[in-house]
Amino acid sequence: MEQRHLGRTGLRVSRIGLGTLTWGRGTDEHDAADLLKAFWRAGGTLVDTADVYGDGDAEHLLGHLMERLVPRRDMVIATKAGSVPDPDRRFDGSRGHLLAALDASLERLGTDYVDVWQVHAFDAATPLDETLQALDIAVGSGRARYAGVSNFSGWQLAKAATWQLAAPGVRTRLASTQMEYSLLQRGVEREVLPAALDLGVGLLPSSPLGRGVLTGKYRHTVPPDSRGGSEQLSGFVAPYLGDASGRIVDAVATAADGLAATTLQVALAWVRDRPGVVAPIVGARNAQQLREALSVETLSLPDEICQALDDVSAPMHRYPDQDWSTL
Repeated sequence: MEQRHLGRTGLRVSRIGLGTLTWGRGTDEHDAADLLKAFWRAGGTLVDTADVYGDGDAEHLLGHLMERLVPRRDMVIATKAGSVPDPDRRFDGSRGHLLAALDASLERLGTDYVDVWQVHAFDAATPLDETLQALDIAVGSGRARYAGVSNFSGWQLAKAATWQLAAPGVRTRLASTQMEYSLLQRGVEREVLPAALDLGVGLLPSSPLGRGVLTGKYRHTVPPDSRGGSEQLSGFVAPYLGDASGRIVDAVATAADGLAATTLQVALAWVRDRPGVVAPIVGARNAQQLREALSVETLSLPDEICQALDDVSAPMHRYPDQDWSTL
């Protein structure tokens, strides 16, 4: 699998990442083992997790499988901290919480370092410099090799990345930002992606298949065994099941027919090759789904197909996102 640099750093990762959101919850140990082996054998390196996935079970399962299935040196492990199960405070970006969460993640993962450690979300109740100091401490102590953020808006990302760059050699530069990005969700193109490109931060798209909708499985009905049909995740999928999304999925299906490919392959290839994107994170439920996603390695979309998909999915960008002189 092709490797790409993570932002403006020397770290190289596979251009498709493996997500573990459902590990320890909807994905049991047997399926997780099949996923990790298939990913590793295909040349995949980037595995994404978080301390809250499965209430920590995803990290624990990943650590257990790495111990007996794949060499730790072959994996680029990215995890996140900052989300908390507190209805009054969903995010805790305090230095104390973040560093304690990192130590707990390392214990569950069974490793003394993670390759990429990311703040899961912006915490408006904590000074940003305090949150970022936790990243500096983590990298300086060797518990993390690189640092990033997740779910930061454009101005939040720009402020954080600029603050870190203001003291080179003292503060660790942001290597990555993880954000939802797909043909059904192009909001990052307004400000997040321009900021990331300008400041040398690599984008790791989550939900690159539109929460599964871009696979085409929901075109005619909601399969009862799908995420959209489950009690836990139906609300996660529902926002992308409207008529506007349907028109985009139909266009992807048309392109797939013309290329003798699947809708999944076309949708994933589109986001993988967008400017600034390093590695879409694919959350496959089983090895068969993962192998289909990994088969996109041989697919490059023709320019005319990309343009057609751009047009049908284009979000409305007006003032102040667009240059005022062109309005």
